[in-house]
Amino acid sequence: MLLAHDVKYKFIRELLQSLGEKRKQIVTFAAGKTIIFKNELMRKIYLSLIVLFLFPAKNLLAQKSDFGNWLTYFGTGKVNDKWSIWTEAQYRSYNFIDDREQILLRVAGIYNINPTVSIAQGYGFISGRNYNSAGVVTNTTEHRLYQQLILRQQFGRFNLQHRYRIEERFLKNDFRVRFRYFLSTNVALNKPVMQKGTVYFSAYNEIFLHTDRPLFDRDRLFGGLGYVFSKDFRVDAGVMTQMQENRSRAQFNIMAFHNFKL
Repeated sequence: MLLAHDVKYKFIRELLQSLGEKRKQIVTFAAGKTIIFKNELMRKIYLSLIVLFLFPAKNLLAQKSDFGNWLTYFGTGKVNDKWSIWTEAQYRSYNFIDDREQILLRVAGIYNINPTVSIAQGYGFISGRNYNSAGVVTNTTEHRLYQQLILRQQFGRFNLQHRYRIEERFLKNDFRVRFRYFLSTNVALNKPVMQKGTVYFSAYNEIFLHTDRPLFDRDRLFGGLGYVFSKDFRVDAGVMTQMQENRSRAQFNIMAFHNFKL
């Protein structure tokens, strides 16, 4: 538990110290450590990251926490200018890491109509563990086929993405169809555009609708910060709240985005 805390602390410190420019500001952390930054903006971003990374971790480390954790990898392998392969892996847990909720794997073939419009056909595999009211675990397996359309827009520092997805869900003794609409934005904070060294604000909202009753399935709302390590790799971290008809739950999300050539 202490190791996870130290890794996050080191990541935040090294990330933000690498971004300073002019005059030095000294920030003293509660644990007694002193960190030197070169401008006021970096100090404020540091404090925001402390809230996102460390305060939720106090709840995440509890065995019976209501605050979950999702670790996600998104990979896009470029075949040529028109075709790409999508790969995705998610580990979702009920608390910090050890009480597994789901493992989700996706793969898709992507056709890029132009630089701002793409379509895809994909497959997903989901292995889950669900608790009932008595605390008994039921293991579940789901297979999905999905089709999607993505539209991208850029307005200065603002990068928008619209994703429309249809899912055919093959459940045990059941089959359901679900529609999803995803709207996300990334806003560069310390640079005019998204490039190496950019700290950015990240947010998204996604609504899920069934084709039968009940119509509403869930809604996910996310807010956090990200950092661009290179043109092919960036990381987001923040809090996502998932709202369903009779309950809602918060998740701490860490998402890695990786582009590579095939």
